[in-house]
Amino acid sequence: MRYYAERVARSVLTVWAAVTLTFGILRLMPGGPLVQLRGQLSRRNMSPEEIENQMAVYKERLNYADAPIHEQYITYVSSLLQGDFGESLKEGEPVLQLIGEALPWTVFVMTVATILIFAIAIVWGALTAYREGSTFDKVSSVAGVLLGSIPFYVFAFILLLFLAYENKFFPASGRMTPLTDVELTVDFIVDVLHHAALPIASVVVVQAGLQMLSMRGNSIQVLGEDYVRVARLRGLSDRRISTRYVARNAILPMYTGFLTLIGFNIGNSVILEQVFTYRGIGYVMFDALEVQDYSILMGVFLVFTIILVVAVLIADLTYSWVDPRVKSGDASEAY
Repeated sequence: MRYYAERVARSVLTVWAAVTLTFGILRLMPGGPLVQLRGQLSRRNMSPEEIENQMAVYKERLNYADAPIHEQYITYVSSLLQGDFGESLKEGEPVLQLIGEALPWTVFVMTVATILIFAIAIVWGALTAYREGSTFDKVSSVAGVLLGSIPFYVFAFILLLFLAYENKFFPASGRMTPLTDVELTVDFIVDVLHHAALPIASVVVVQAGLQMLSMRGNSIQVLGEDYVRVARLRGLSDRRISTRYVARNAILPMYTGFLTLIGFNIGNSVILEQVFTYRGIGYVMFDALEVQDYSILMGVFLVFTIILVVAVLIADLTYSWVDPRVKSGDASEAY
């Protein structure tokens, strides 16, 4: 219970630090965000009265009160606890609503991509470990390093050029074909997957190689363990040794990486969704950055932080269930 309490407390402290950081950044900007916004309005040739009226609207949407800094901080934190992230300066809609509409699409793409990454990496890495030193192992290792060294957005441009623009195999943009009535049917699911195929492939191809190398290293290490040698001396089949002894133990160290990689990939969606004009949470954040919509930028930053913190927390709290050799967070206490 102490181990769980420490991990939860650490996660809460991290989220609180992120909240405090967003509060401080907004108010430590040169002149503050209101000065930046006032400058934008002045360049539109608006009258002083119109500027003041618009500034009053901006203050309300930013939850920006003319009060001492500690009172502003308390108001800011209490609003967040109530689910009030302010309103979009551009759209005039609640930030949480805009994030809620875009986030599921990003989570869908990155979760599917991460599952595929680890499925490919586990099989590919296990095969290369069993054939250590062979031509297959050498070619796979080189391919893994080369693929991992390519930025995912570069590969995204390549896929977009050859599979979307030149050959028209996949749509170049959008989350789905515009429909009047959206119903969860087979055709709808196929259409969504068709639009998400290229963003998913861009992440999978680049990251699968590095995860394969990790699985290969884990498998080689397990193959050298004493219990594997004993299993061979007992006359157990290679299939049973590979599945029951090697694969299961080699996968375990990758469990934490699986959860955290989902969080990191969601953060990387900012560039990927711009390439494919895929209106997820990353696209919303980039769009807000262009128009200096501070409410959305702060809200998305907090959501990214919370997702990653929760992923790490889940990995910490559940790893001892996945690997019974680990007790109370102490890896030295093994069977």
